Amino acid sequence: MEDRFNLVDEPWIPVADAGRVSLRQVFTNPAYRALGGNPVQKIALMKLLLAIAQAACTPKDEAEWRSLGAEGLAQKCMEYLEQQHARFFLYGGNPFLQMPAISKAALQTYGAVLPEVSTGNTTVLSQVQIERGLSDADKALLLVVLMGFALGGKKTDNSVVLTPNYQGKSNDKGKPATGKPGPAVAHMGLLHNFLMGENLWHSLWLNLMTEQQITRSNRYPEGCGTAPWESMPKGEACSVAQRLKQSLMGRLVPLSRFCLLAENGLHYSQGLSHPGYKEGVTDPSTAIDYSGKEPKALWVNSEKRPWRDLTALLSIFQEQKSQGFQCLQVSSGLARATLVCPVFAVWSGGLRVSSNAGEQYASGSDDYVESQVWLQSSMLGEFWFAQLQTEMTALDDLAKMLYGCVMAWFKEQLVDGSKFAAQATHTFWQLCERDFQTLVDQCDQGEAHKKQRYSLRLRFAGYVHQAYDSLCPRDTARQLDAWARCRPNLSKYLKQEN
Repeated sequence: MEDRFNLVDEPWIPVADAGRVSLRQVFTNPAYRALGGNPVQKIALMKLLLAIAQAACTPKDEAEWRSLGAEGLAQKCMEYLEQQHARFFLYGGNPFLQMPAISKAALQTYGAVLPEVSTGNTTVLSQVQIERGLSDADKALLLVVLMGFALGGKKTDNSVVLTPNYQGKSNDKGKPATGKPGPAVAHMGLLHNFLMGENLWHSLWLNLMTEQQITRSNRYPEGCGTAPWESMPKGEACSVAQRLKQSLMGRLVPLSRFCLLAENGLHYSQGLSHPGYKEGVTDPSTAIDYSGKEPKALWVNSEKRPWRDLTALLSIFQEQKSQGFQCLQVSSGLARATLVCPVFAVWSGGLRVSSNAGEQYASGSDDYVESQVWLQSSMLGEFWFAQLQTEMTALDDLAKMLYGCVMAWFKEQLVDGSKFAAQATHTFWQLCERDFQTLVDQCDQGEAHKKQRYSLRLRFAGYVHQAYDSLCPRDTARQLDAWARCRPNLSKYLKQEN
């Protein structure tokens, strides 16, 4: 088969404000601000670009990382791509991240592996869910996403096994098993987190890990490892596959699916079966709490925007440091970011999914979520973090008070108000989101910041009453009486600090 559509030269990567660009453009144009696409595509592409960066230049320590710089990293990546140019053809004898040996697996339509597309007997609710043909650029993007974010289910043809005597794709009865979810999504959809700089080059530089950081993490016995496109595994459990599963490269580009693109679909089977967070191995961008008896992961919650978990991610600033949720990508980059960037951001996102009888899908309230919060390096520290924690705790208390007040109003009307109370708190958090960045900026010391925080408290209190009034009418005398007695009392929240 003829080699064609090289990912180094062809535009296929969505970039904010720029459209589709090639890998060459990514590493030669410093003007690109951030990646585009949906949150899952952003995560998968970020991990791919980081894998290229780690393969091109993994610094030994922080001193070497700092001397490299964002511009130096981009130059190293471009030199690497020129050397490895032949390995980035989407079609040909050695197609990028694909397994020609899996051609015996059943052919799936592209829509069948896209969570937002309705196939089979699934109801179509909008035009977005209609299956359409994909361009080569779309197929390349889908392939990268499937490596880590493939949903579990019966769409994988696990009757095709490439490693002799491998039992990982069979059930207890010896029949082909249901496909496992990709390690980047896991059971319900893991939340992923990255540090963001002023442009894409700086973002990659901030998230680039050193050999020292990889060793100290105690997560990857094989260290950084070899990029999978340089040495693709021959099967599910060959020596190359085993090394990938124990290296950082194996988490950046997990190869959880063995795929081969075809004109009308793709041959699709389960690939490498990576250990999960309960086995102590995770993606560096996920947040896990190992302080309890059972490890806990920070999951995507479509009813709770990721910015509300910012204090959990930044616990490194806590005066009495408890282990809590630890995200390697954030914790290893915070110190360096505060030294080299006046302003940087924490980006969080992912996809919430449901599962039933081994089949994963996105339906009901499941959705993509993402948020980005900018931080000023000059104010970061224990005081700032403690103040932010205080304000977030106060907001949580307001949401709980609002829920109870709405429930009380409906109880006065002899009606179950649980759904309405949940809707009120959801509305409240939506209103708060527009002012959260301002709150983060005003958590520093000083009288001016103190006054601004009080102004924000007045605004947040207004949001409580706005949400309460929208769900608890006062049109009749009975309603008005209940409205007055159940209305949230925010005097304690609004009491100014001494």
